[in-house]
Parts: sequence; structure tokens; C-alpha cells
Amino acid sequence: MTQTDLEIARLLISLEDRFPPLQNVYFHKAVEAGNVLAIVVGRGDVARMLSYGGKIIRTIGQMLNKTVRVLEHNCDERKFLEDLFAPMSIVTINKIWLPDGTTETKVILKRRGRRKLQMDVEALKEIAKQVYGMNLRVEFAD
Repeated sequence: MTQTDLEIARLLISLEDRFPPLQNVYFHKAVEAGNVLAIVVGRGDVARMLSYGGKIIRTIGQMLNKTVRVLEHNCDERKFLEDLFAPMSIVTINKIWLPDGTTETKVILKRRGRRKLQMDVEALKEIAKQVYGMNLRVEFAD
């Protein structure tokens, strides 16, 4: 476990009294990129982390002064990307094979509503690389 993993695990344990569903969450790891913290949890535990009307995530974000994303461990690619880019909706996901033999995943996102979301796309791309080993190319369809 990395230092970040230990810090987040301790933080989650300290919040168990205030938020009992955290007692049943399986914590895999935490990944930081820029101002974004991704917490990777077990299958089905994303709903527990998002319970209490999102208060758990808001509390963690305020304590660490970071934007928090909750991702499911060993899920399919589409579910991973939906969780990563929420609340934006995914229009399409395409694989791009590059001449050097590597692949990139192209994600086209649609913003919900008229407001422009302030999202650190570069940090989310780095998280996708660290958690899923995925090279992302992100575009927006308005």
C-alpha cells in the first residue's frame, strides 16, 4: 500500500461512526492526480459510498480539499468511464489503434444541462492510466 492508500484507509475508518455504510465498503486503493482523488472500492460499494445524499464524498472532499471520484474495482470499461466522468454522459467510446501498436480509447462526452462543468480532464485521464492502464482521448459533443 502506498502512503495515499494508508491515509485514505485511515480517513474512511475514522468516518465509520458518522456513516455506518462505510463499515461494509471494501477499499482497494486510492489514486491522486492533480486536484482529483479516485477511491477504488469493491463491486457494489460505489452505492454505499454515494449514500447519505453524497455527504460521505463531500466530507472526504472537504477534509482533503480535493474532488473525489469513486470507482468500482474490476468493472467493465464503460462502467469505469461512466463513474470517472459523472455527471457527464458518454455519447460513445471508440478504440483507436495507433501505428506504433498501442491503443487509445476515445471518449465523447455530452454535458448535462446548459452549465459548463469545471472538470480537470487531464487529471481524470491520468487516473484512467493509473487505475485501468487506459490511454484516453476526450472530446465533447455539445
